[in-house]
Amino acid sequence: MTDQEAAALGAAALAEVKPGTVVGLGTGQAATAFIHALGKAVKERLRVTGVPTSDASADLARQLGIPLIEQPVSLDVAVDGADEVDPQLNLVKGFGGALVREKIVAAAARKFIVLVGEEKLVKVLGARGRLPVEVVPFAVPFVTRRLTELGYPPVLRPKGGKPWVTDNGNLLLDATVTTIPDAAALDRTLLDIPGVVGTGLFVGIAQLVIVWQAGQARTLTRP
Repeated sequence: MTDQEAAALGAAALAEVKPGTVVGLGTGQAATAFIHALGKAVKERLRVTGVPTSDASADLARQLGIPLIEQPVSLDVAVDGADEVDPQLNLVKGFGGALVREKIVAAAARKFIVLVGEEKLVKVLGARGRLPVEVVPFAVPFVTRRLTELGYPPVLRPKGGKPWVTDNGNLLLDATVTTIPDAAALDRTLLDIPGVVGTGLFVGIAQLVIVWQAGQARTLTRP
């Protein structure tokens, strides 16, 4: 997805934001485009409050003059991207490293909107071959062994020659996957492993997906 296409999706999502609402601000290319669109609207006197899902999104929102609260309780709408979207609007997220905060914000929102390019639509989750899992540092060797035993051998995600540290102070394992026929069951299985903080499986959370397809923004709703 080009930056221009992402900007068009961000503008489409802005139509879902009403004055006085609390808005979840996602992380990644599409979410960044939405934050820019929201910042422009705030300069034009739209009254909103943002809840960022990462330090990067918080920094950008502050630069654009969007008022923030740091810890969500209840949100009106959240807007984010995704790495995979299946026909039931279940998602794989977390390639950008903010999966746990993204899931908290999405779950706290009355409406969760996802912005993606057409290339992110898949028939079955797992098509891109990896599933992010956030893990307490102390538990990484143990969780690595358990994931391998389950058939999902992971690699520790690097960043700048060192392990990727999330905004929560945890580490990221990218589990090797093929297709995931039952995402809800796999999510529960992985969350049962001590030390796992969260997974990139977002099941039954997204109400609306806006996808850039054939030169225009197309809206998908959950079946």
